[in-house]
Amino acid sequence: MTNLTYDVIVLGAGPVGENVADRIVQGGLTAAIVERELVGGECSYWACMPTKALLRSAAALRAARSLPGAREAVTGDLDAAAVLARRDAFASHWKDDGQVAWLESAGIALHRGHGRISGERVVEVTGDDGVVTVLAARHAVVVATGSGALVPDIAGLRAVSPWTSREAAAATTVPARLAIIGGGVVATEMATAYASLGSAVTVLARDGVLPQAEPFAGELVTAALRESGVAVRIGAEVASAHRDRDGTVHLTPVDGDRIEVDEVLVAIGRTPNTRDIGLDTVGLEPGSWLTVDDTLRVVDGGGWLYAAGDVNRRVLLTHQGKYQARAVGDVIVARAGGGIVEDGRWGRHAATADERAVPQVVFTDPEIASVGLTAAAAEAAGLRIRVVDHDLAAVAGSALHAEGYRGRARMVVDEDRRVIVGFTLAGPDVAELLHAATIAVVGEVPLDRLWHAVPAFPTVSEVWLRLLEAYGR
Repeated sequence: MTNLTYDVIVLGAGPVGENVADRIVQGGLTAAIVERELVGGECSYWACMPTKALLRSAAALRAARSLPGAREAVTGDLDAAAVLARRDAFASHWKDDGQVAWLESAGIALHRGHGRISGERVVEVTGDDGVVTVLAARHAVVVATGSGALVPDIAGLRAVSPWTSREAAAATTVPARLAIIGGGVVATEMATAYASLGSAVTVLARDGVLPQAEPFAGELVTAALRESGVAVRIGAEVASAHRDRDGTVHLTPVDGDRIEVDEVLVAIGRTPNTRDIGLDTVGLEPGSWLTVDDTLRVVDGGGWLYAAGDVNRRVLLTHQGKYQARAVGDVIVARAGGGIVEDGRWGRHAATADERAVPQVVFTDPEIASVGLTAAAAEAAGLRIRVVDHDLAAVAGSALHAEGYRGRARMVVDEDRRVIVGFTLAGPDVAELLHAATIAVVGEVPLDRLWHAVPAFPTVSEVWLRLLEAYGR
């Protein structure tokens, strides 16, 4: 048994854990990172990068087919094999050599194996060979183990070996028939991807399509999915599942006809990867989400335990986890050195953006880009709001971008402060427009000042002017 000491130990080498460790080292402390799978985590191999690679080729083809001149130059259908090969490249063929090399260059120690907290600021790492290495932290342990797919207790479902987001992102073949249980981001993105690759897709959206977004976003995505041949069954709930000897999966809904498919993808939510990391040794419940304060320190965690990323359930998005990682890395350094902790609203060490300024893009057709609060969420928060909508297709830049452009923009204004607290765009290629809205929300830019932010003509960004005109001076 080997015993080693570092200033900070990080459980999990995904994007969040990597960023925590990097900030620690940049702050002059030592850091060790523990990983039982691939360095780079879910985003690199089974989520963000490979899934967007699956979606991008079809999006480019749709864009070309929406323009006269380009449309005539396009022949043939999407090459599924080429799309999968490109996906493989973006997943680094599920090898983490490059990520490991980066850790080494950054001065971060890597310990491969299963990490488990065994006491105050102590982590035991069990390698594949059974050898245990004991790591001690002088200042902090950070849990950044992420989350896994939630599989519901539906009769027979586990026995059919359903896909989760991992299998969908890494599939080597395209199933002829695919059912998707769920209607959220993963469900709609994978429905878009696999329909474009040739699958006959059925979406069973018990709670609707993109239920957390503005209602018009779900409506536009539902319409587009149906136009592409996807069967979208709103309100459908699966009662049971079984797989025949020939491989066919039979899904029996609570109401409606039975569905026969080759594979079924479960995309209804996430569960924290905290079941076997030793939380019980420090008085916390194994398998639970970790509650943290605004500096990401675990409540009732003894003052030395932190949690960043999915495990704290604040925001389950990679970019927001990395934002948290920067804050927690910096605050650990500050506390270790007796420095000033800036944990007030929008302070350097506070993850304030988690509350009301979270940006997100759903890479469906159309894309849904949003930041901050929906109108419903703003009202629930007690804000006195005004909602301003505009037809995105009525902007000159949209007409130039694509024939038959369909989209919509919504601005949610806090009337008491006259600042934007929510912004949603739905339309082709709106993802790259989102950051302007994010800056407006985070910066709490007064509407009177936004009139001086003149959008270039003819771009789709002219929608900002149209929204302000609709609001009035």
